[in-house]
Amino acid sequence: MTTNNTPPIDQKKVVLVTGCSSGIGRCVALGLQQRGHHVFATARNEADLKDLATAGLKVLQLDLNDTSSINNCVSTLLMLTQGRIDALFNNAAYGQPGAVEDLTRQVLRTQLETNLLGTLELTNRIIPSMRQQGFGRIIQNSSVLGLIALPYRGAYTASKYALEGLSDTLRLELKGTGIHVSLIEPGPIESQFRANAFAAYKKYIDKQHSAHHHTYQAMENRLTKKGPAVPFTLPPEAVLKKVIHAIESPRPKIRYYVTFPTHLFAALKRLLPHVALDWVLSRVSRNEHQ
Repeated sequence: MTTNNTPPIDQKKVVLVTGCSSGIGRCVALGLQQRGHHVFATARNEADLKDLATAGLKVLQLDLNDTSSINNCVSTLLMLTQGRIDALFNNAAYGQPGAVEDLTRQVLRTQLETNLLGTLELTNRIIPSMRQQGFGRIIQNSSVLGLIALPYRGAYTASKYALEGLSDTLRLELKGTGIHVSLIEPGPIESQFRANAFAAYKKYIDKQHSAHHHTYQAMENRLTKKGPAVPFTLPPEAVLKKVIHAIESPRPKIRYYVTFPTHLFAALKRLLPHVALDWVLSRVSRNEHQ
C-alpha cells in the first residue's frame, strides 16, 4: 500500500524499546518518556521489569530467543494501544567474544538468535500495524562493527553486518508505505556491554584448548577493566539524541553515526584500499596481542 499519510510532527508517539535493563535501552526509554512519548520498555527478567516499572515506565516482558514471548509482547502492546505503534527501537543485543575458529555452530547460532533473528521476527510482527496506520519508524541499533571488523569479535560483527543488510533491504521494500527504517551505528558507549560479553566469553569459549589462549588473557583484561576500555567512549545519551531525531524528524536519516571511531572508520572504509584498511584495523586492535 502506498500512502502519504504521516502523523503530525508534534504528536507524541507510541514507542517500543527493547533491551531496557541497562545502558542504551534504559537511557533511551527514560529519555523518550521525559519528552512525553508513550514508551513501552522491555526486558527478559522479572527483576529488571520491576526496576523499570519503579522508574515509571510501562513494561513488557520480551525474550527475543522465544517466538511465543515475541508474540505475547506484540499482542499485549497492540491491545494496550488500540493497535497503534509509531516507533520500534531494536536495541536488545549482546556481544560474543572469541576467535572465529573457536566459535561453534551453536555459539554462533545463539548470537544470531538474539541479535538478528529475534530482532527480525519482532520487526516483522510490528510492520503490519504500521502498514495499516500508514506510517512508522523502525530504528535498528547496529554498531561500528556493522561497518568494519575487528579481531575476536566475529560473532557480534556477523550479526551486525547481517542486521545492516536486512535493514537496507527492508528500507527499499517499504518505500512508499510511510514507514522509515534507520540504522544507528555507535562506537564505544558506557554500558554493561563488556560485562555481558565477558560472561558470554566465559560460558562458551574454551580458552585452554585454543590457539589464541595467550591473546585471550589480554582480551579478558580489556573486558574486565574498570571505567572506559577505549578512548572516545560516550554516555548512552549520545545514542538517545539520535533516536530522538529518527523518531521525531519529518526526514529521518538512513544512518546515524555515534562516537568519533564510527565517523573515522566509515570514512576510512570509503577511502582506503582493503589492504590499507586491514593494516589500520590491525593497529587499532594491537593491544589485544599484548
